[in-house]
This record gives sequence, structure tokens and C-alpha cells, in this order.
Amino acid sequence: MALTKAGAAFTLHPYEHDPAAQAYGEEAADALGVPYERIFKTLVAEVESGLAVAVVPVAGKLDLKALASALDSKRAAMADAAKVERVTGYVVGGISPLGQRKQLPTVVDSSALGFETIYFSAGKRGLQIETAPDNLITITRAVTAPIGKAG
Repeated sequence: MALTKAGAAFTLHPYEHDPAAQAYGEEAADALGVPYERIFKTLVAEVESGLAVAVVPVAGKLDLKALASALDSKRAAMADAAKVERVTGYVVGGISPLGQRKQLPTVVDSSALGFETIYFSAGKRGLQIETAPDNLITITRAVTAPIGKAG
């Protein structure tokens, strides 16, 4: 809805979600035949000012120090899953950076800018959105920074 409201071009990509899957982003990449570097996972961390969203490739991990730095914070730690679900309105494994109950500060890994389009959760397991990274950055009012690391 957020992309439609903004007039941004996007494509929805449904796939059959396996309830036994543990690595949701990798599952989406494999199901859709998309390189891991183009599928981005939405993680929520706790920084000094509260919760913040990090959008990083499923091919790697979140660098918490880099996230804290991007948000002018001294530290960052992964947020409690129950709190994340309550605040965002999404279940873990289906958290979208768009349409959350409350607009949280968002940082998108700068590697996203190297692709014409990227994929990320549409708000439920088994559904990905494909759109230009600039659309995601604009709608979420995100900053970009190198917050991903090899993993």
C-alpha cells in the first residue's frame, strides 16, 4: 500500500513458504531464483533512542557497530522478537520495512544502490516486493550506510 500510495513501481512475488524454514530470506531467494545479494532482510535493533530498522542483504549479516554509527548512537543490539512484532505489527520472518505501525528510523545497506531493483518482505512469509532501492529509501526516509558484513 505504501508503494502504491507513493506512486512507485513495484512487483509482488509470492512463493510457497515452508513452515519448517529457518532462514526466511534465503528461502525466498531460492524459491524466486534471485541472488542472495538482491534479497534484503529487515532486522530491528535497539539503539539509544529506541528501535531502528536495518535492511541488509540476506547474503550477509548486520554490523551492529556500523548501524549504531549510521544513527549517531553509541551502541546497537538486536531487539527482542516479541517487542519487534508488537511495535511493527509483523511476525518475525515477514517483517517489511514498509507499512509498520510506527515509522522507525531506517538504515538501508548501501549495497542496495548497486542494483536496479531489490527484493524485501511484503509483510508476510511467502511474499516479496521488488522495487528500485530509491523507492524504499524515499518512502521509509532511510539513510544509506555500509551496515552489512560478510557472514
